[in-house]
Amino acid sequence: MTGTRAEGQPTAAPAVARKLLDKNILPLWSLALPVLGVLAIIISLGKLGGVGVALAAVILMGAVLAAVHHAEVVAHRVGEPFGTLVLAVAVTVIEVSLIVSLMTSGGGDAATLARDTVFAAIMIILNGIVGICLLLGGVRHHEQVFALKGVSAALCVLAAMAVLSLILPNYTLSAPGPFFTASQLIFTAVVSLTLYATFVLIQTVRHRDYFLPADIDGVDEDTHAEPPTVAQAWLAFAVLVAALVSVVLLAKQLAPTLERAVLSAGLPLALVGVAIAALVLAPESLAAVRAARRNRLQTSLNLALGSALATIGLTIPTVAIASLVLDLPIALGIGPKSMTLLGLSLIVSVLSLGTGRTTVLQGMVHLLIFATYLFVTVVP
Repeated sequence: MTGTRAEGQPTAAPAVARKLLDKNILPLWSLALPVLGVLAIIISLGKLGGVGVALAAVILMGAVLAAVHHAEVVAHRVGEPFGTLVLAVAVTVIEVSLIVSLMTSGGGDAATLARDTVFAAIMIILNGIVGICLLLGGVRHHEQVFALKGVSAALCVLAAMAVLSLILPNYTLSAPGPFFTASQLIFTAVVSLTLYATFVLIQTVRHRDYFLPADIDGVDEDTHAEPPTVAQAWLAFAVLVAALVSVVLLAKQLAPTLERAVLSAGLPLALVGVAIAALVLAPESLAAVRAARRNRLQTSLNLALGSALATIGLTIPTVAIASLVLDLPIALGIGPKSMTLLGLSLIVSVLSLGTGRTTVLQGMVHLLIFATYLFVTVVP
């Protein structure tokens, strides 16, 4: 009879579900691990003793891998350079939420928390992530190329925002020490947000071609693969957010255990902030490294430098508003040691990324600067 389904014919709903949950695009492990992360947060696995801490750490690493996978699915759907903005902005928004929640908790280092987090993120991104990408990419492909105009624009904005936010507070006269007055804090927040918004406009609209990867024969199979459907991309985005929330909140649960371990070992407490920043940035780090190994260095640099810009451009304005509204002190100026490392990192980045071509040498230089940063953090 017309309009009836033939016996044995599959219903539409399972067919849609199978298409939505394509094992090649959205494998079950990538969907299950963020859910396990949320459950681990609800039952506070990190507070259930040694076994709970170990299990929470395993789930945390799994959530990081799931976040990378879903970010790549979304990026493949929306294309470059929009795709690389997804992970950077998502991680930064959650990172800002974590900073503000810790600031309001009234810990002893609450005033310097935003400064230390932003500086650690810059050093991890500018030297750690970029260094690993250049080194591994150079080992595998000998020499890699990227669009010089886009990287130069990102470094220009990054240098301006970093100096105005982290160094200038040490030399203003209206307030003593590394502090801004309320008006100076508002002005710096507006400048940071304006610079970041302008960069995003340039990256995605007016000069989008500056940030597009070059066509490289034989290594672009991912780009030419069939993109996910709109439904798959939205599902991947939703799971990406859940995975990022799991990463940040599980890291927060594990922070007291890490803090006790650091203090027991007689190490500086600043290492806790570095460790948490590294965990929060892990999804972007893994995505950038995977792109570099596939000879997609432009995508790696878009991820890394875009994340550094988002860290300052979104974090500074948000914590500034929180500081003013909640009447919380906030110290933004970094010390002489940190200023030296930041200046060296910016100079080396301009030189190493100033030709549009990189080898293992540039990667090794960045990684050794990062190793120096970690060493002088442990041995101040």
